[in-house]
Amino acid sequence: MPELPEVETIARNLATQLPGCQILAVEKLDWERMVETPSLPLFQSTLPGRCVQGVGRRAKWLLLLLDGGWTLALHLRMSGRVGVSGSNPSADRHTHLVLALDDGRRFLGFRDPRKFGRVRLLDAGGFTKLHTAYGPEPLSDQFRPADLAHILSTHHTRLKPLLLNQAVLAGLGNIYVDEALWLAGLHPLRCSTTLTFTEGSHLHAAIRSVLTAAIQRGGSTLRDYRDGYGERGHNQEYFSVYRRTGQPCPRCGTPIERIRVAQRGTHLCPVCQPAAPATHSPIHPSPPHSPHSH
Repeated sequence: MPELPEVETIARNLATQLPGCQILAVEKLDWERMVETPSLPLFQSTLPGRCVQGVGRRAKWLLLLLDGGWTLALHLRMSGRVGVSGSNPSADRHTHLVLALDDGRRFLGFRDPRKFGRVRLLDAGGFTKLHTAYGPEPLSDQFRPADLAHILSTHHTRLKPLLLNQAVLAGLGNIYVDEALWLAGLHPLRCSTTLTFTEGSHLHAAIRSVLTAAIQRGGSTLRDYRDGYGERGHNQEYFSVYRRTGQPCPRCGTPIERIRVAQRGTHLCPVCQPAAPATHSPIHPSPPHSPHSH
């Protein structure tokens, strides 16, 4: 599933293409369950004539900010792709939503072979509810080490499930939690309340580091993900632990292990990420490194 870096990359791509565009028509909508809200008739009657004023992201939602106080929110789930095309993609059986733009010669398509993707057309109240349903944005200037320390100290639970909880912290998924915990030298089964403030600060820095680097590399393409121009991401070439089971840890050389945490495959270095609280100074986040051979 695309996580924060992938959705942010698409949002930035579309922000160079869509603002100022007018939606002429809902050209295709053949998977009605894709639209969570509002009713289908209201969805189809409200969009035509709306102008795109901006493109953004909240958690893993892609947001098209429309005039009249409306927001078109798209969640890519497992296999969704969103992009602008100069040709009508309606003939593609996996493209379930097509919006005609401008003079009818450009189209915004939502392609989703597995049909898990969802769309919401939100008024101002609906947008507020979506916004408040999620925790803080980890790359926001307002998200400080003290904020993460508060989260860690008030949730007596294991680190990985806590960081995956979208109501606690927005946008993180399996890939970037594994990568951030490795970078911070923390075991995914550590209880959040056992972390010192210093360890929490290192985790804060690690989360921001792996997310920022992933955005700079266009996200991670493992299977379906493509950016807003249809290009693959390159961050998967730089993974430290994710999907590197049995390969050497880039920090100490110990083979990477895979365990299950909260029903999710989880990758870690058993030496760099000790299960018990460390008795020595926590490992400092290391800088981005060069690609590993796979």
